[in-house]
Amino acid sequence: MKISDFEKLENEGVENLPSEERRRFLRFGLGVMGVFAGGTVLSLTSTRFAQSSTGVVPAAGRFPYSPHYTMVMLQNRCIDCERCMEACVRTNDVPSYGYRTTIMEQQRPIQRGGTETVFMPVLCNQCNRPPCVRVCPTTATYKDKKTGIVIMDGKRCIGCKTCMVACPYNARYFKEKNRAVDKCDFCWNSRLSKGETTTACAEACPAGVRVFGDLTDQNSPAYKLIHTPERVIWVLRPETGALPNVFYMNA
Repeated sequence: MKISDFEKLENEGVENLPSEERRRFLRFGLGVMGVFAGGTVLSLTSTRFAQSSTGVVPAAGRFPYSPHYTMVMLQNRCIDCERCMEACVRTNDVPSYGYRTTIMEQQRPIQRGGTETVFMPVLCNQCNRPPCVRVCPTTATYKDKKTGIVIMDGKRCIGCKTCMVACPYNARYFKEKNRAVDKCDFCWNSRLSKGETTTACAEACPAGVRVFGDLTDQNSPAYKLIHTPERVIWVLRPETGALPNVFYMNA
């Protein structure tokens, strides 16, 4: 899958980001700083560097959920080895035709007319305002009130696939085995709820691309990455207003 097929054709720009979304990002200690690489990828930076109106990074416990799970992608480390995908398949009973995470590919121009291949891991972004949850007619997909993870209840799913259409990240597929939609849940059912502290994909990555953590824990590696001064981070499809909990940055 190519990034150009994933993103919108036109860049709506930061100036069109609703003021409510700006405020929500600022509450997370992130200031809107511009558009990354001319696409529909929002560029953010730590408010400690941007000196936004919030002034300081919010203290642990002031986020919507506790723990508030997140994943940081150190994108330029990805080599497309697909070990993350293989680990996900084994751990979460993903069929050969399905997926819970994918790796997108883009050819980017470099000096002297050449190109380089860039890989971008994508999975369910566990949005704070998930469009999939809003459109589900049976509440089969819902946001866990404690962790904020967007979960699928296959027993409630009627297979209408409305959530698949609504997802900005194409992160869902229809599982024939139980005739229900399936998606990433940060390995909640297979690992986290059983005492594990990270996802299968993050554990399997040999390059340390995926950093799983808790936004309410200031000692979490993910928290530290996101709140490092001068480090630029971005999210996918910000114009949807979904407020994702998966962040991207370069190593």
